[in-house]
Amino acid sequence: MVFALVLVLMTLNWGLEARKWQLLASKVQPISYWSAYRAILSGQAFALNTINRSGDFLGRILYLEEGNRLRAVGLSLIGSMSQILVTFGIGFISLTVLRFTLLDNQAILPGLSVFWLDALLIGLVPGILLFGVLYFNVALFIKWMERIPFIRKYQFFIEKMETMHYKDLTRILLLSLLRYVVFVVQYVVLLKVFGVEASWQILVCLVSVLFMLMAMIPTIALAELGIRGKLSLELFGLVTTQQLSILAASAGIWIVNLIIPAILGTVFLLGLRLFKQKEQKS
Repeated sequence: MVFALVLVLMTLNWGLEARKWQLLASKVQPISYWSAYRAILSGQAFALNTINRSGDFLGRILYLEEGNRLRAVGLSLIGSMSQILVTFGIGFISLTVLRFTLLDNQAILPGLSVFWLDALLIGLVPGILLFGVLYFNVALFIKWMERIPFIRKYQFFIEKMETMHYKDLTRILLLSLLRYVVFVVQYVVLLKVFGVEASWQILVCLVSVLFMLMAMIPTIALAELGIRGKLSLELFGLVTTQQLSILAASAGIWIVNLIIPAILGTVFLLGLRLFKQKEQKS
């Protein structure tokens, strides 16, 4: 029953991302929600072999008309920016809460003292604020960048980013926030299922910090499980000694949120390719 809930949350997770892509892609071409959903899953098939899943836009743009594909690259970047802003914003808040509750003035993690933790928190503040300002003023920033001769040659890739105004950006950010909540709930549910004994509040904070750290580390999805497992053991090891439970939850999230969507995306890509081959023959 619980695993069924996790799968439902997976569907909701990618459904929210599909809605984001539908809104973003509409700046160059109206697409249906179902096309957006297939595009998102197809993107995961490409993302498996790229650093921090950055290649997912390759699958997304395949569902747009040929003349609009390159114009949508910058819009895909805005979707990623919104998710990064949410990940680091909530991660910072969670790490601050942990710093003054669970961690206090003890040794934090192997090799990480309170001094370096405080330095990290202080360093994150201007970074998150600047990124937030950039996100909500992306249209002005793109107009400024287009004045640079070298960039002007490639403005075709980014010019549609100028059409994203405050209202659009806020909607995209809220969808990213909802998707983030689904991520966290999934992880906490699996941790509880596998017997990790800790309060929901602490687990939510630990999961949020884990997501932030994973966003900082360049990884390829296929190799991500090992890094995620190592970080999970260090973080959740602060509240439990059940290492097998921690690893099982990490593996479960990796399979549900990355491998299953990538397999489905591969199926959709094959279907798209066959459809185009039939069109060419006819």
